[in-house]
Amino acid sequence: MQRQGIGGSAVIRIRATGGVLLVAHLAFVAWLTLRPLDVPWVMPANLRPFAGIRADLALDWQEAARRIGEGMALLAPLGVLLPVAHGRLTVSPLGSLVRTVAAGALISMGIELLQTGVPGQVVDVDSLLLNTAGVALAHVLVVPAARSWLRRRSERERRAAVPQEETSQGRTPTIPRVGIAP
Repeated sequence: MQRQGIGGSAVIRIRATGGVLLVAHLAFVAWLTLRPLDVPWVMPANLRPFAGIRADLALDWQEAARRIGEGMALLAPLGVLLPVAHGRLTVSPLGSLVRTVAAGALISMGIELLQTGVPGQVVDVDSLLLNTAGVALAHVLVVPAARSWLRRRSERERRAAVPQEETSQGRTPTIPRVGIAP
């Protein structure tokens, strides 16, 4: 485990909290998406990308915004919780985004595959796309700014912990010139 700066125990607490919140969110998502529904009929599976989104956009704008927003919001917290559970401040922003979006897409794919065996639940490729877009959007909006703020705070704490005499040692001593004897 990598400790960041002075407050190594703070990093452990943040990672543990992130892990607990991640597990709690995934349990909520599993309960919400994998419970059987008692419905008289079921729509066929949507395996054509963007067909459901186009159908939503054909409705009035408020209903379309609600449906698309729900699709994006379901797994959006993963965009923040996965990097928090990872717990590193110094990491490539692009690498972090790619890892987080790939993990979100795999989790969304797993949910869609598990829904094939749940009565009343229908597989929809558009929900996979919207869930992944939600993870990416949450990551881009929150994680880089939060990491930057935490790095600045860590640097301020590190500078405050170093005594003043160690940071400034004064002028460099000079040796006076001594003449050469005849």
